[in-house]
Amino acid sequence: MERVGLRLQLRKQQAEAGDIVLLYGDESEALTHPYLARAWAKSGADLRVPAPGQAKKVAMLGSLDHLSRQLIVHTSPTKRSSDFIVHLEQLDRLYGPQPGRQAKPVVLVEDNGPIHTSKRALAALTARAHWLTVEWLPKYAPELNDIEPVWRDLKAYHLAHHTFTDAAALDQAIHDAVIDLNRERIPDPLAKSRISAMKIAWQVAGVMRASHGARSGHHHFHQ
Repeated sequence: MERVGLRLQLRKQQAEAGDIVLLYGDESEALTHPYLARAWAKSGADLRVPAPGQAKKVAMLGSLDHLSRQLIVHTSPTKRSSDFIVHLEQLDRLYGPQPGRQAKPVVLVEDNGPIHTSKRALAALTARAHWLTVEWLPKYAPELNDIEPVWRDLKAYHLAHHTFTDAAALDQAIHDAVIDLNRERIPDPLAKSRISAMKIAWQVAGVMRASHGARSGHHHFHQ
C-alpha cells in the first residue's frame, strides 16, 4: 500500500511537470430517488423528500484529470466491461493520438475490479498500451483514488434532495451537474502567483520584524 502511494506521488509530480497526463478512474451510481445530504429543517420536524415508485439507477463511469481537475463521465444503465470500454473511447478522443495532435503519455489509475480486468477490458487496454498505462490500485484502497471525493461532491452538492421522474431525467441531470462541477473546478492560473506573492510578503515582514527586533535590542544594550 505504502509503495503504491509513493508511486502515485511520483506520478503526480510527473503530471505537474507536464511529462504525463494523470487520470484517476472509477465508477459510481446515482438514483432517481433523492440522495440525502446535509439539509435544514425546523427543530423537531422530519425532513421529507418525495420518492414515489421504485428507484431507477444510472451508472457513472468516470476519470478525473489530476492537473485540470476536470471530470469526464460516461453514463449507462449498466456497469459492465462494455461500458468501461465506451469510457476508454471517450479518453481516446480527449487524450489519444490524433492526426496533428501530439499526445502525452497517459497514466490511468484504476482498481482491479472485474469490469477493468475482464478479458474484453484487458484487450481494450492492451490496444491502447502505446499511449496509455494503467496503475493498478490494491484492493480496498479508495483513499488512494482522488476521484472518490469528487463523486461525493457531485452527489452531495449537485444531485442531493432531488427526485427525478425517470432514468432519462437523472441521466441529463448528471451531465448538467458534471458541467457545473467542472466549471467550479477550473484551476485559477493566478492562484499560484498569488500564493507566491503572499509567501514573499510574509518573508519580507518576518525579515523586517527580525531587523526591528535586532535594532531595538541594540539600543537597549547601549542604554
